[in-house]
Amino acid sequence: MVPKWKSAKVWVVVAMLLSGAAVAIKLAESPVRAAGDNERRPVLVELFTSEGCSSCPPADALLAKLDESQFVPGARVIVLSEHVTYWDRLGWRDPFSLESMTRRQQQYSQHFNLDDVYTPQIIVDGAAQLVGSDERGLRRDVAQAAQEAKLDVKIDGAQAEADHTVQFRVRVGDNASSLHLVAALAEDRVESSVARGENAGRTLRHVAVVRTLQDFGTGKNDGRSLAVRLPDKAKSGASLRLVVFLADAKTGRVLGVDEQTIRQD
Repeated sequence: MVPKWKSAKVWVVVAMLLSGAAVAIKLAESPVRAAGDNERRPVLVELFTSEGCSSCPPADALLAKLDESQFVPGARVIVLSEHVTYWDRLGWRDPFSLESMTRRQQQYSQHFNLDDVYTPQIIVDGAAQLVGSDERGLRRDVAQAAQEAKLDVKIDGAQAEADHTVQFRVRVGDNASSLHLVAALAEDRVESSVARGENAGRTLRHVAVVRTLQDFGTGKNDGRSLAVRLPDKAKSGASLRLVVFLADAKTGRVLGVDEQTIRQD
C-alpha cells in the first residue's frame, strides 16, 4: 500500500511574431550554457524515497549508480535523496525523513497534475517525473534535460562554520531575479540498519541525503553572502554537498544548478 493524498506540467513557451517570423525570447538575455561536444550540462535529479518502503532500495541504488558513474552522456547529474514522512507511521520511522520533503513532493504532484504522491519517485530538472527504479526512463529524461538551455549558476567560496552553518556566495546574474534561489545541504553518504517495517533486517545506503532545504526567494541574490544551517541531528564531521538551483515557482522547472562538496571540521 502506498499512502496517498489528493492534489491538484505546464511550461509556457513565449514567442513573438516579428515581420512574420517567430522569434523566441531569450531568458532575459541570460548567460545560457550552450553544450559543446564534450561538455556535460548540469541536470538536477531528485529522488523521493523512504526507508519504510520496500520498493525504494532499488531506486536508492540506481541514484547512487547515476551519481557515481554519470552514465548519461552530455549530463553532469547532481542528485538529491529526499526522504518523505508519510511512511513513518507504518512500522519504521525513517531517520532522514523531513516534512519539508513531503511538502515539496506534494508541490510537484500539483505541477504534474497527479492525483497522488508515491515512492519511489524521481523528478528530473523539475520537468519530468517517473518511477524511481526506471533506469531506461531515467536515461531518457536526463538526456533530454541535458539538451535544454540552462542559466549559469556557480557556487563561490562555500565553507562550513563552527556554528553548523555553511556560508556561501552564488553567481546567478540579474537575469535570474524572477526565479527562486534554493539551497540544499545534503549528507554525502549515510547508511541505516532498519529494525522494523517493510525493510526490517536490511542495511540501507543512501547518497546526497537532504538534511535541510532553504528557499531564498527571488531578487538580488547574485554575489550576496548566504547561509544554510545544518540540523543538529546531522552527523558531525560528515562530508556535505551544497546544491544550489534556480527554479520557477509556478512550474517547478529547474533552470540552473550547481554543487560543491564541503567537509565539516
